Amino acid sequence: MVDKIRGNGGAVLDRAGFRVLSRGLLMSDPAETAARLESSIRTVVRGQAEVVRRVLACMVAGGHVLLEDYPGTGKTTLAKAIAKSISGADFKRVQFTPDLLPSDILGISVLDPKTHEFRFHPGPVFTDILLADEINRASPRTQSALLEAMGERQATIEGRSHDLDGLFFVIATQNPVEFRGTYPLPEAQMDRFAMQCTLGYVTAAEEASILADQAERHPLDGLEPVVTRDEVIALGAAARGTRMSGALRDYAVALVAATRGRAEVQLAASPRASLALMKVSQAMAVFEGLEFVTPEVMQSVAVDVIAHRLVLTPESRYSGTDARAVVETILSETPAPV
Repeated sequence: MVDKIRGNGGAVLDRAGFRVLSRGLLMSDPAETAARLESSIRTVVRGQAEVVRRVLACMVAGGHVLLEDYPGTGKTTLAKAIAKSISGADFKRVQFTPDLLPSDILGISVLDPKTHEFRFHPGPVFTDILLADEINRASPRTQSALLEAMGERQATIEGRSHDLDGLFFVIATQNPVEFRGTYPLPEAQMDRFAMQCTLGYVTAAEEASILADQAERHPLDGLEPVVTRDEVIALGAAARGTRMSGALRDYAVALVAATRGRAEVQLAASPRASLALMKVSQAMAVFEGLEFVTPEVMQSVAVDVIAHRLVLTPESRYSGTDARAVVETILSETPAPV
């Protein structure tokens, strides 16, 4: 049993000065652990510091992320770098194609000829980090196989529910400019992603650094784990304990509520967006080295958390308006707490 004392700000510490988190896990400094993980990934993914931090915050918050960007911008490399930086984390990659079946994702029972009994073979969804590459190339039926897993951390297969314990993080990718042979993700699926991020092109200097890094071998080949799986789970517990004032929770609700009733929005954000905004903001505060959430932290993730959940009216889309611009307008119009 851990001998607990109270630290500054009311944090529970053991006698050695370690923070006591849920499930009995210990962490000396959540910000230091977060920085160690972030620094490791940034040695591989050049010029994307802000995106790397937001994706990691999404993972720590218990959410899932959709990376939508052009081919070759580092989406798959980012996912692999995260997996290789975490010791003990299981990693699976699924290349989504039109002939992919739900059982290819969830698993299937196969008759064992020796015992004459059906034995369940778990699919790639039973992992810690799942890379769903080009998710919009699979049929809606296969896409929907992830809905329950992403929303409830369980999978119902052949009438039986299987829990997805511990760390479960889905990184899905899609190409925003290629539509031949693709199936747009339905609104219900989009709403399961806590964030949608884009990487974009790097500067010429950063691209030169990428060439230098890969002159002899890919930097992923030499990447070593810098945190353990339990440390990442403990980091999530620390994020959930990050303080957020009532005024800031009201601000999160106000930002999401402002998407409703706007002339350019056909389908607005639900309370799921408010919950995601709160949790991701708490995790981002940990990466910023803060003990509490600030309005600036919430504003830094609001567009990525809210915009992909909105469906704009045809008139707005044809006029060139996009959902991210709508959320940016809401941020400028909604007063932040002082």
